[in-house]
Amino acid sequence: MPRRCALTGTTVRYGNNVSHSNRKTSRTFAPNLQRVSLISDALRRTVRLHVTTRALRSVQKHGGLDAYLLDADDARLAPEGLELKHRIRRALAGRPASTGS
Repeated sequence: MPRRCALTGTTVRYGNNVSHSNRKTSRTFAPNLQRVSLISDALRRTVRLHVTTRALRSVQKHGGLDAYLLDADDARLAPEGLELKHRIRRALAGRPASTGS
């Protein structure tokens, strides 16, 4: 299982365990990754990704995967998320605008 979020790029962080006697031993902080299927309305299919729970909350807050990716800054996205954002943009550009009724 990859140890990096496909949307935010969050990866393993490193730090120290500090004992009562103040000895320091190395340790890792792994991100809370979940394998989820997110629905993309623009692509008309589900996309399976490894996503942190924090990124999943942000996707829900924005109202879905498409809205989250289109609103996100390119510099803050992981390569997988950036590629998915470009695919969504191309799909929306090729589709005629809906009337909203």
